[in-house]
Parts: sequence; C-alpha cells; structure tokens
Amino acid sequence: MSSVADFWDQRFTGAKLVYGAEPNAFLVRQRHRLEPGMAVLAPGDGEGRNGVWLAQQGMRVTSVDASAVGLAKALRLALDRGVSLKTECADLTTWDWPQGRFDAAVLFYLHLPPEARRMVHGRLADSLKPGGWLILEAFHPDQTIHRTGGPGDPAMLYDLATLRQDFAALKEVEAEEALIELDAGHAHSGQGAVTRFVARRA
Repeated sequence: MSSVADFWDQRFTGAKLVYGAEPNAFLVRQRHRLEPGMAVLAPGDGEGRNGVWLAQQGMRVTSVDASAVGLAKALRLALDRGVSLKTECADLTTWDWPQGRFDAAVLFYLHLPPEARRMVHGRLADSLKPGGWLILEAFHPDQTIHRTGGPGDPAMLYDLATLRQDFAALKEVEAEEALIELDAGHAHSGQGAVTRFVARRA
C-alpha cells in the first residue's frame, strides 16, 4: 500500500463522512454547465460527496481515489441515494489516464507536490473531450494562515498563476482567489482561502 493510500485509508476509517455528505458549494454553483448523460471524471473524490451528487443530477460519474476505504464509503452513499457510481482505486500519478473521454472533470481539494501536480493536471486536461469542462477548487497559499484544512506545505497549495500555467491548453472561463466560509464536515470548517478555476477544452 502506498503511503498516500495508507494516509487516506486511515483518514476515512470510521462510519462518519469526514467531509460530509453534501456536495461542494462551488460545484453546485457550476451546475448550469453540466447536462444529464455527461461522462464526468472526479479524481480524488474520496468518500464521494461530489461524485454521488453529480450522479444524482443524471451524469455518468467515474470517481478515482487512492483510498479503497473512501471509495467503499462513496459506494455506500451512492446506494443510499439510489444512484450508480463507477469507482477506480488508483494513485493518480500512476493511473492509466484515458484520453479524450470525459465531458467534464471536477477537481476539489486535490493537493499534490509540484512535479506530481503538473503531471496530473496535464493528464486531466488531456482526458477531456473537445468542449469538455474543468471545474476546480483548491486551497490558496494564504490558507496556511487560516489553518482550517489543507496541507501545511505552501508548495502544495495553488494560486491562479499556477493553475493558469498548468492548464494553459484549456480556455479559462471563470477564475478567482477568494476568502470563503468552509462547510465540509468537521475537517474543513471555518474561514478558508481558496482558488477557483473553470476552463474548457477547445
């Protein structure tokens, strides 16, 4: 078991959903960009709160995560909500990324070291079909001041300049750096500094 998988398996152990059952608020705000029947990729989906919600909206969702424990909870949540969710347990740095398969990808609080980040973001962009959407929210480097979640290493936090460089192949549609009130279970609660980025493949 990789150290990443081990870390998240331990984090997700227990019946309670660490980040809650409700979808990310920014994802809900972007619902108008997505249509029933779309193939949507949710990398780093953990316990499935975003993937399951997308499935409830009629989308065909593939949730990929390194944690088998998290994905088992995601499947239970999908069952409770009466929807289908495809899951793959994999390390995103070594996963065999499909190319040109997805109508959208949703990336929420997936924080990686710089080299891994650039590679994963590049492969994610390549996984989109022409016209495919990227919807992303992550902690901004200023999050180290707030201590309400996320990595303590500033190199694993993303500002807009970083994301614009990583996703230069996509057309930026919406972007902001903001201070928000986090509401994602007990793990992400309180004021947080985030970066939001929406882009589309030409």
